[in-house]
Amino acid sequence: MSSRDFLRRLPKTGSGFGRRERLQQRLHLDFTLLFLLLVITTIGMGVLYSASGESMDTMRRQGSFFFIAYIAMFATAQVPVDFMRRMAPWAYAGGIVLLILVLLIGDGAKGAQRWLVLGGFRFQPSEIMKLAMPITIAAYLGQRFLPPGLKHIMITLLLVGIPTALIIDQPDLGTSILVAVSGLMVLFYAGLRWRYIFIAIVTFLASLWPIWHFMMHDYQRLRVLTMLNPEADRLGAGWNIIQSKTAIGSGGLSGKGWLDGTQSRLDFLPEGHTDFIIAVMAEEFGLLGVLTLLGIYILVIIRCMMIARSAQDSFGTLLAASLTTTFFVYIFVNMGMVSGLLPVVGVPLPLISQGGTAIVTLMAGFGVLMAIATERKRVMKPQKP
Repeated sequence: MSSRDFLRRLPKTGSGFGRRERLQQRLHLDFTLLFLLLVITTIGMGVLYSASGESMDTMRRQGSFFFIAYIAMFATAQVPVDFMRRMAPWAYAGGIVLLILVLLIGDGAKGAQRWLVLGGFRFQPSEIMKLAMPITIAAYLGQRFLPPGLKHIMITLLLVGIPTALIIDQPDLGTSILVAVSGLMVLFYAGLRWRYIFIAIVTFLASLWPIWHFMMHDYQRLRVLTMLNPEADRLGAGWNIIQSKTAIGSGGLSGKGWLDGTQSRLDFLPEGHTDFIIAVMAEEFGLLGVLTLLGIYILVIIRCMMIARSAQDSFGTLLAASLTTTFFVYIFVNMGMVSGLLPVVGVPLPLISQGGTAIVTLMAGFGVLMAIATERKRVMKPQKP
């Protein structure tokens, strides 16, 4: 084959993958990731319709949250990665101020003070830290030689510890775990030496006793005891876990069918539309339905890790990997607590559970990943002699 014939057989400019790649660059969207998120959103709306008792008000509210969330994702994806790096300290400082305001003038509900009300708009400032935290730590460590030394490790731990402590004081253990994980994962991916990890594990184990007796609230200790033995209080603290396990087990392999679940629709399963929604899905769609959802989640995680691997610099890599791991922790903690393997800490199932600020923040995080994925390759200028 001559070179002319070979050139004729090549795809034309603007066709195939090249056209798609340019469109992604222009829109700052990763189409593969966007498609997977839309699939999960569709599944979530279907499961929520059943879990809420076919409530159209709930569906309209959730639909409006998703609409705002996708706009937030698209808007965040347009932000240059370098601008995120420069604005990180200001976002972190603003988040700390809002968390302090929550403790001073925050709006409370069910014994917790977690919300701020501004102009009729009610939101959780702790959700902002889920993004501000990893961006700040990635910006700090991304400008240092890696792996980080002891000085930078201690500064990082301080940056992680301040907002985490403020969120625990609200109290909101679930969100504090996610915020702490989002920052600590940046430190881990920065190449934290194993001896420091070993010291951290030993320190954590040694601090369990004082944490249990002096830091945990009574209801938090009750949740741990309930996880270990839910049968001790079948009609009280253990009710949710027992009903959740019943729903999961009764679904079998293929489930009872959509809208045919009994545990949630007969109100045996509290919070079936929020924290325990996976139990509703397991009852109606069975093990196969849950495995299908897990498979899509895994594809999202793989795609996000590919974005982290192809990032242009250390900041993008650390930030993308941390956001991806935090998404995994969302899934792991929710499914662990619903199945009785972890204490109930109030972590929703991503894009499935009913929510507001949490969904918007999560989708904004995916917008950050898309901004990293579509960041144009930098052309290195030759250095002057």
